[in-house]
Amino acid sequence: MSDAVLTAGDRLAGRLLERLAEATTDAPGITRVAYGPGERFAHDLVRAEGEKLGAAARIDAAGNLYLTLKGRSPDLPAIVIGSHLDSVAHGGNFDGAAGVVAGLAVMAELLEQNIQLPRDLIVLATRAEEAVWFPLSYPGSQAALGLLDPQALEAKRSDSGRTLADHMREEGFDPDAVRRGVPGIDTDKIAVFVEAHIEQGPRLVAAEAPVGIVTGIAGGFRYVDAKCLGAYAHSGAEPRFARHDAVLGFADLVAGLEAEWDALEREGLEATITFGRVQSDPTQHGGSRVLGELGFTLDVRSAEAVVLERIEARLRAILAEVGGKRGVTFETGPRFTWEPATMSPALIAKLDRAATELQMRAPHVPSGAGHDAATFAGAGIPTAMLFVRNENGSHNPHEAMEIADLDQAIRLLLRFVTDFDTDQP
Repeated sequence: MSDAVLTAGDRLAGRLLERLAEATTDAPGITRVAYGPGERFAHDLVRAEGEKLGAAARIDAAGNLYLTLKGRSPDLPAIVIGSHLDSVAHGGNFDGAAGVVAGLAVMAELLEQNIQLPRDLIVLATRAEEAVWFPLSYPGSQAALGLLDPQALEAKRSDSGRTLADHMREEGFDPDAVRRGVPGIDTDKIAVFVEAHIEQGPRLVAAEAPVGIVTGIAGGFRYVDAKCLGAYAHSGAEPRFARHDAVLGFADLVAGLEAEWDALEREGLEATITFGRVQSDPTQHGGSRVLGELGFTLDVRSAEAVVLERIEARLRAILAEVGGKRGVTFETGPRFTWEPATMSPALIAKLDRAATELQMRAPHVPSGAGHDAATFAGAGIPTAMLFVRNENGSHNPHEAMEIADLDQAIRLLLRFVTDFDTDQP
């Protein structure tokens, strides 16, 4: 196989990403709502492109798309490359889509170089990965493996208030089959799952490396409708000893978790703790009132389950301590969780060797954000993940992945799939 600069894959990647941006622009960014028109357009575009390459297209009951390029021995478990095509509202064009496009680019390069793999290559485009639309972790990829909790189909989309089942049905899919656990692909038909994705943090930018090999994906827990409840009072008339100040109670909670985060870092342990939304009732708050209620969200993540358990225990202790000190109570509301996922050491070693052979810098990096790859790893499928350098984070219009960096990821994937059956560790 040639290690020259990509031709067919390069052209395809740039053209598809440009077309996606043009069609789903929603100033100031792009919007591809899960089970909505933007995601539908993206799936139709990817399907048409895959079929042009000679791949067989199939859609499962949840609407996940499978594009299969036949190998010499189709009975062997397939290599699956995939990611998602939905986005957050007014987000960037590359989050998720770059990984699907990379898979198609690998197909294009195989055809350009007249290479037929020993086993099938499947490009998978999943549905509804972005939890901003449904308060769920990876419903599309879970449905693909027949693992979606039937109760998840009753989750309501944030913009419409209608259920996941309703939106699946409206798009022409079969939520009843999803409810019965009918898989889109059997786990024993998958040799490996590989996801390429833009990095959503600054590590590769800081390392000046175009591509990174992911070691693990953080799990976490999230409270989406928590409250600190005190008592409203006049700011001048209410003495300090009588106050039940929700703001000070919340501030103590923040300070307590910040201290725990400091302690974890001193021990060399990684986590993130985020209060993503803090709000008070505008009909009740005022410049001369002690605030009696404060709403907030809390998002905690780590790649290590023991760290998550430690933070959760400390959170409970802080809530009790602050409640007693400030005379407030906390209602945490619904709790959502997702498990950490470790990437396959054997596949990491294969990617390391491929990068070395290509003389490509590809440092190991963790993923603090969740990805569909976590579903496959959690199901016991050997799983790997690549990050592509990207400035300015993600979930915003300023994502700044360079096509030249995506090309490096495509080269690495191409070497990985062509060596997969000849370069066993």
